[in-house]
Amino acid sequence: MHSSIPAAEPERSPWRDAMQRFRRNKAAVTSLAFLILVTLTCVIGPWLLTHAYDSTDWDALKLPPSLSNSHWWGTDESGRDLLVRCLMGGRISLMVGILTTMTSIALGVVWGATAGYLGGAVDQVMMRIVDIMYAVPYLLIAILLVTVLGRDFYLVVLAITAFSWMDTARLVRGQTLSLRKMEFVEAARAMGVSTPRIVIEHIVPNLLGLVLVYATVTVPSVILTESVLSFLGLGIQEPMTSWGVLIHDGAQMLDSAPWLLIFPALMLSLTLYSFNYLGDGLRDALDPKDR
Repeated sequence: MHSSIPAAEPERSPWRDAMQRFRRNKAAVTSLAFLILVTLTCVIGPWLLTHAYDSTDWDALKLPPSLSNSHWWGTDESGRDLLVRCLMGGRISLMVGILTTMTSIALGVVWGATAGYLGGAVDQVMMRIVDIMYAVPYLLIAILLVTVLGRDFYLVVLAITAFSWMDTARLVRGQTLSLRKMEFVEAARAMGVSTPRIVIEHIVPNLLGLVLVYATVTVPSVILTESVLSFLGLGIQEPMTSWGVLIHDGAQMLDSAPWLLIFPALMLSLTLYSFNYLGDGLRDALDPKDR
């Protein structure tokens, strides 16, 4: 007689469980699909359309939106196609948001993980530096940096990055203070593993969920900051454009050409809402209490 031993079920990965919870969140999945669509459209769209973002059509100045001509979303006061400029503006705004977020999160993770793991006097000094920088008006310094350094794309990214990493540093530092007391970190320390290796191989990987969720919050915040700078005339320079520049220009002609404000404002708003819904979905999916 042969006894049948039931096969052991394979251990489920926490990331697989999180992915399943995320897929059940229809709002988050829809937001992710919309963001992918907007990103691909902004990247590929300007190459597929017949008009260039900086070319002028003197026979179609401030042309209203219409599907009966080649300017579907209308034109601005210089005869430039609004659809192409909105796509190009979205490309620039998304590039600013993603590049700044990647830079600021990398800096914040390194700063916060180092301070939280080392603790003591090092932690006190590093976090007091963060507190001092928090006391400085963020938007005022960004405006000052853009005014002094210039309005080049990378200078705008640098100006926003200069202060956008501090929230990440605080969050990572708080999480690291808890992780450094965990058994796997204590075991690595007892085995003589060096401090940089413990931080890189044991601390940082356990921060990925937190960092991923916070990135979805940082990207729209950075895009909004760039839009504010552009609205104040301190952002991207003409003839290059961004959603903030288009909103600034459209607001000045709201009475005579409202479509110049409606379309870029709608694209910006939908993108920001999608990032927020995506962040909520990731936060719920990666919540350790639900595992």
